[in-house]
Amino acid sequence: MTNQFTGIPSSTLDFLTNLKGNNNRDWFNAHKEYFLEQQAHIESFADRLLAEMNLHDVIETPSGKKSLHRIYRDTRFSKEKTPYKTNWSGSLSRATAQRRGGYYFHIEPGNTVLAGGFWAPNAADIKRIRDDISFNPTPLRKILTHIHFIETFGTLRGEQLKTKPKGFDANDEAIDLLRYKQFLLIRYFTDEEVLAPTFITQANETFRNMRPFFDYMSEVLTTDADGLPA
Repeated sequence: MTNQFTGIPSSTLDFLTNLKGNNNRDWFNAHKEYFLEQQAHIESFADRLLAEMNLHDVIETPSGKKSLHRIYRDTRFSKEKTPYKTNWSGSLSRATAQRRGGYYFHIEPGNTVLAGGFWAPNAADIKRIRDDISFNPTPLRKILTHIHFIETFGTLRGEQLKTKPKGFDANDEAIDLLRYKQFLLIRYFTDEEVLAPTFITQANETFRNMRPFFDYMSEVLTTDADGLPA
């Protein structure tokens, strides 16, 4: 399957557009076979991406199929009761606790995103990250200002505190970084880019350009102040 992948066809986006206008079980069940055909294209994309990424990282997600998120929405606790998502999405997990950070893809007409980072770090992790940044923000700033980072992601994203975090000085030279509650790397793509044969290369390169940031975070979160395993 990996060798046969030549690109994402326009039919995968067309299906999502049609689903958005017919987001009900009757329409979906009547088009179930077509859905499975289009989903198979995304599985092939994810398989190829997984193979490419394992050349420069170690991914524990076993297959493209296993990376995909279900298209069925959980409406139990949501005011939005449409039963289906109108995007293809999936995630790839880095192997072992020593490799922190995760990869995510979201393919949707007019809103395709490749992203990665730390969506909801726990209190202990965010404290370690902030302590390291406050002690010496230079390594992280060097990553965030590197030409490859800026060209790919623009800037670090994520929710931020409006004021300083508890236990830190408002005049800390790294207060702009210390306010982050999430640490996200995001890149947007047009439909034309998604459907181009080069998208798989762009996707792989996007995720590879996250590695300096992930390597920094992994070291902070898995070693103590002396650089020994925590």
